[in-house]
Amino acid sequence: MSIDVKKIGDKVEKESAVLDQVRAEVRKVIIGQEYMIERLLVGLLCNNHVLIEGVPGLAKTLAVTTLSKTIRASFQRIQFTPDLLPADLIGTLIYNPRSGEFTTKKGPLFANIILADEVNRAPAKVQSALLEAMQERQVTIGEETHSLDDPFMVLATQNPIEQEGTYPLPEAQIDRFMLKIVVTYPSKDEEKKILQKMASSSPDLDVTPVIEASDIHRLRNLTDEIYMDEKVEDYIIDIVQATREPKAYGLDVADLIQYGASPRATIFLAMASRAHALLQGRGYVTPQDVKSIGMDVLRHRVIITYEAEAEEKSPEDVVTAIFNNIAVP
Repeated sequence: MSIDVKKIGDKVEKESAVLDQVRAEVRKVIIGQEYMIERLLVGLLCNNHVLIEGVPGLAKTLAVTTLSKTIRASFQRIQFTPDLLPADLIGTLIYNPRSGEFTTKKGPLFANIILADEVNRAPAKVQSALLEAMQERQVTIGEETHSLDDPFMVLATQNPIEQEGTYPLPEAQIDRFMLKIVVTYPSKDEEKKILQKMASSSPDLDVTPVIEASDIHRLRNLTDEIYMDEKVEDYIIDIVQATREPKAYGLDVADLIQYGASPRATIFLAMASRAHALLQGRGYVTPQDVKSIGMDVLRHRVIITYEAEAEEKSPEDVVTAIFNNIAVP
């Protein structure tokens, strides 16, 4: 089957205006943080979830809230706390003494965009309830299973686990997040603009909805159409394989890796690379798309050894070494 890359490129050029509108609305409120905004859009285009990590005060919550306001879709913010219960997320059964029957009261997870704020402050039972919703896009209340709305996207924020009162997320749950992005401090110029815009008792945070749920579905279909050459596919597979068998690729990091990335990493890296290409206005994927988005797909999927921690090596160091040594097609 022949693929008309030019035709795909024409579609991308046409749809770029929609994405530019979303970016413009978000930038009305969020100063800088282009990296975070782009990664949130990648998650939106791929119909997947994003984990945002950073110290308090870096506009993580504000960025997600602002993005949700640009979309005509339902939005729920859930503040995760140590005393949160699964029923606080998914809902519960309410007994009616008059009829003698139970009725279902749906929880806040029944929305299109979920902001799970400080997700690493909730206990294991709550994480398990969220895991089913993220993976199966359904929740079970009593004996009934309920499908969640489409689109459904969890954008979770967390403070670094070194901070007091947090629980490390289970590996199985972290793996369900397509991307884990680490938000850093703004530059000096950006911080001055933040001061000038936000240092008032009532800053202007008005955002206009510019896209519908139907637009999201159309953009997701276009993302799936983005052309990926077989050489780029092989490049993605080599990168993921190198996290499992680094010696086979001439990498001296085997002692640093306890577990490599799963096939889910391969799938997500391909999907995210397509979305990144679309955001750059291209109808085809280049190796640079893979390198640009690769760290966010892999940093939470490469589990390092105690020896690596003793040497003060991080998963990011391992992933960087892999990208630096795998031959680019």
